[in-house]
Formats: sequence, C-alpha cells, structure tokens
Amino acid sequence: MDQKPQASLTLPGAIIIAAALISIAIIWVRKPAGAPSTSNQPTLKEVSMAPVTSADHILGNPDAPIKIVEYSDPSCPYCKIFHPVMKKVIDEYGPSGKVAWVYRSFPIDKPGSRPDGGILHPNAGYEAQAQECAAALGGNEAFWKFTDRLYEVTQSDQGITLDRSEAPKIAAYIGLDAINFNECLSSERFKGKVEKSYLDGLNAGVSGTPYSIIITPSGSKIPLVGLQSHATLKQAIDALLSEVK
Repeated sequence: MDQKPQASLTLPGAIIIAAALISIAIIWVRKPAGAPSTSNQPTLKEVSMAPVTSADHILGNPDAPIKIVEYSDPSCPYCKIFHPVMKKVIDEYGPSGKVAWVYRSFPIDKPGSRPDGGILHPNAGYEAQAQECAAALGGNEAFWKFTDRLYEVTQSDQGITLDRSEAPKIAAYIGLDAINFNECLSSERFKGKVEKSYLDGLNAGVSGTPYSIIITPSGSKIPLVGLQSHATLKQAIDALLSEVK
C-alpha cells in the first residue's frame, strides 16, 4: 500500500549519497501537488518509532552501525518472501557485526483491513503471540527458530495463514515444551505486547507489510516500503557503511 505523507526531515549529506545509489528503493516523500517548493534537496518524512532495545528480537550485533527494523505480519505472503532475503543479508553482514535485523510484529488482523471491510489476516495476531511465547520459553534463539519454521510450513500462495493446531507442533519441533507453550498461548499473556508493537508501527508510518526502516550509522531513519531484493539492500548497506569512519 503506497503512502505519501508530507516531508519534514532533510537528509544529511551522507544519507543523500547513499540514497542516490538506491533511489529505486528509498521512499522520497514529496510535498502534495500545489505546495510551494522550498528546497531542491530530497527529503524523507520524519520517522517516529520506539528505540531499539534489548527487549526487541534482534538477529546480529545489537550494537551494529546499521540496523534494519522490519515490521512484519506472520500471515503476510510477501513477508515470507522477504524473510530469506533478510537472512541472506545477516549471513553476509552479521558475522562482522555491521548489520543487525530487528523484527517487530505488525499483524494486520483488524476489521476493515480488507477493501470489503473484513479482516485481511485473521490469524496474524495469534501467530505473533505464538512467536512471543517461543521467545519467552526459549529466548531470542527460539524466537528466530520458531519464525523460520512458521514460514517453512505455511504456503504463500494460500495466504500464508497458519492452522492454529500447527503452532504447538512448531514449538515442539524447535525443542520447546509443548505444554508450557500451549499454556502461554492460551493465556494471551503477550496480546498486549503484540498490540503495542502494532501501534508503534502505525506511529512509524507502517501501512502494509513488510515495511522496513534502516537506522543508519548517524541515527537517521530510511523507510523502505514493501518487498525489497537482496541487491537493493546490499547497495544501501554498502553505501552507508562507506560513510563509517
């Protein structure tokens, strides 16, 4: 879903250089038609999002100079396609500590999320809570293993919705106690956390998934809407790393 909010943050010189190299991927935010132009420099909307902390699900070096924050819906077929792209990025840049992947839930399971007023992904919130239960029982490693397996057992051409009976099977597959997992999931103890992540995404401008925000070495934030290729991300990362002293 395209979104064209009004610009409010001018990019610093280093980010302009990086953006020029990946202009096909960066979302340049232009003023609405008829609005007076005040600058010839490209601008990005100001991104307001919760800071990355140890409470996030992070793959890679938490202190990496570049962090890619992905707002993801576990029922989203495009998120399934993007998942191995990000895994490849981390395989390439993770060992050196240069890039970290931050996963945040954005389940599109609200009424009105479909054009007909229905719910786009009815199981997405449930699946996101299942991911949180995996993390609670097995830590960060279990979160990523559960997420990997979730995408493996669902089919993108069928809307990537997970049969609810599969979640405990995934938990057992990655070595978690199925009884404790079921208790966690049935209690909905992480429903509030998932909703908080969703609201944070809305605040950051997320309108669809996957939606990624690159946090640059200088702390600037570059939003990338939709499915991105490995080549596009690599261009962005290499350009930004070239500015690191």
